[in-house]
Amino acid sequence: MTGGASTDQNFTRRAMRAELLDAETERQLATAWRDERCDKSLHRLISAYMRLAVSMASKFRRYGAPMSDLIQEASVGLLKAAEKFDPDRGVRFSTYASWWIKASIQDYVMRDWSMVRTGSTSSQKSLFFNLRRVRSKIERENGEATSGAAAHDLRVQISEEIGVPVRDVEMMEGRLAGSDFSLNATQATDEGREWIETLEDDAPKGAETVARDTELSAARGMIGDALGALTDREQLIIRRRKLEDEPSTLETLGGELGLSKERVRQLEAQAMKKMKARMVSTHGGRAEDLARMI
Repeated sequence: MTGGASTDQNFTRRAMRAELLDAETERQLATAWRDERCDKSLHRLISAYMRLAVSMASKFRRYGAPMSDLIQEASVGLLKAAEKFDPDRGVRFSTYASWWIKASIQDYVMRDWSMVRTGSTSSQKSLFFNLRRVRSKIERENGEATSGAAAHDLRVQISEEIGVPVRDVEMMEGRLAGSDFSLNATQATDEGREWIETLEDDAPKGAETVARDTELSAARGMIGDALGALTDREQLIIRRRKLEDEPSTLETLGGELGLSKERVRQLEAQAMKKMKARMVSTHGGRAEDLARMI
């Protein structure tokens, strides 16, 4: 047994022996990390859910990445989840963390798959992780050989099932077969056209930039209007807790305002409720998604 494999197994065993947290303990630890940046609480929370990270990492071993690297990326996702988790929303941390862990591992697998990146758009990710499963499903349903015209029909069915262009299916098939395309090679289905001509520019399009800036401007306007409905003290709490790059802790704000941490937390929750109600009542449906995010 190699040293690396032994280390992975030891780490996995330790992760599986970690404590199981009940909902209240989990909430207390997450709150202590969010409000007080308590490193001990973060360590205990992460350690308890490292078994989840290891379990999810093991599902991606078939892509050929070392298990140690998969676990490391899963740990990164777990830490991101802890940083962004809001214990006041009433969602269990494991449910929230699963999304971040999976996203982190998938990004790593796609970066590591080839010297030339497979792609990072949502359609490319969907193809990368679902192509083989969807192909097998369709082949079982069709019960036909997949050569010649049948192979082309299969690609069309796959593209419709996943919701991506047929040319993307063709390129991903080549990548998953283990061979990289030359970007200057011509496409089999489009004579004379090179693959490099199909690559999408990652830079934002002019229309996308304008739309994004318009949406940001509208969101700022709605938030500014909602802040205007708050008292001066509530505005101070929201600005310091939600709108600064380094949010103030409940303890710090409580000391400045002469209030307990719990009272500051209550005022913050009250102010957020007032803001959401103001946004929805003033701006209607277009503000509902934004109100759910804050």
